[in-house]
Amino acid sequence: MKWFSINRFVAVLAKEFVQMRRDRVTFAMMIGLPIIQLLLFGFAINADPRNLPTMIDLGDNGPMTRAVVSAMQTSDYFEFIGYVNGYEDGERALRTGSANFVVVIPPNFERDLIRGDKPEILLAADASDPSATGGAVNALGGILNVVARQNLTGPLAHVVGQPAPFSINVQRHYNPEGSTATNIVPGLLGIILSMTMVMITAVAIVKETEQGTMEMLIATPVRPLEVMLGKILPYVFVGYVQTLVFLAASFAIFDIPFTGEKLAFFIGFNLYIIVNLALGFLISTLVRSQMQAMQLSFFTILPSILLSGFMFPFSGMPGWAQFLGTGVPATHFLRLIRKVMLKGAGVSDVTSEYISLVVILLVIGLIAAKHYRQTLD
Repeated sequence: MKWFSINRFVAVLAKEFVQMRRDRVTFAMMIGLPIIQLLLFGFAINADPRNLPTMIDLGDNGPMTRAVVSAMQTSDYFEFIGYVNGYEDGERALRTGSANFVVVIPPNFERDLIRGDKPEILLAADASDPSATGGAVNALGGILNVVARQNLTGPLAHVVGQPAPFSINVQRHYNPEGSTATNIVPGLLGIILSMTMVMITAVAIVKETEQGTMEMLIATPVRPLEVMLGKILPYVFVGYVQTLVFLAASFAIFDIPFTGEKLAFFIGFNLYIIVNLALGFLISTLVRSQMQAMQLSFFTILPSILLSGFMFPFSGMPGWAQFLGTGVPATHFLRLIRKVMLKGAGVSDVTSEYISLVVILLVIGLIAAKHYRQTLD
């Protein structure tokens, strides 16, 4: 026998191509994953976000005030979306995520400026994500200096000089030290739960299919919803253990604060766990092997990391990427957990995130139940 045969080699090669063609999930992963990564990193990811939602507390409305607001808007860092009335209203806008910044123009700003009394503009920033607001805060000083030079001319030229005609007081809320860990660690819980819950459920159910025990279950009069709940709920306990270990470590090692209502967190993470387990169940109805289940589970992790606001600011993504990210469960859980842990939010402050997770759960559950019934046929 020849030590190497072209015919045998070609036969094995052809067999592998045939197998690759049959394994559509693996083939789709090999082609689709690089394309998605290219599009996301090329177009959707932006570490210097612009057009950040900004609200203003307008204590004065003179020509200089309008020039300041116009310059901030023109810079593309700030997008003014409305007005607030007082400190509590502005703090609520930052806490709920309605705005990244609140600009406070003090009363008599124009008068004090003309007198040379050096009035102060307050910029309250949501610093829970330092990378989202850092660029805008750093650029603000230069923007306002240009405004002063361009508008304080003629009889007011004497006001321009050193020090500047007005000062900027930047107040960084929720993460005054600008610690990256304070932002990343709470969000990491969402990514960990997503990775483990989806994959564990998908692989465990497909394993039963491969071993033949699922066929016995299909032969019984058990309804799809009953099977789904019976398969999902045991892994909720796993999610509880992971969450408790994670929180203990984050408090002990990174000194992450927990300033909000515990009930708001409890409701949110239970919803999130169930959504991810339902997603794992859905994946199990679409694949035929444990390898395919792992591949498709990994495929769902990429959007959770890149489109949820975990690694890159959500507000810095283009509109189409934010639209896609809104359909990712991790997006809403990351908002929820950061609001609760860092901003002191309660149940009423995160109601919109609850609703989003419930809607996603219903959509996933309906699709999974439909595919499960198809397997019964």
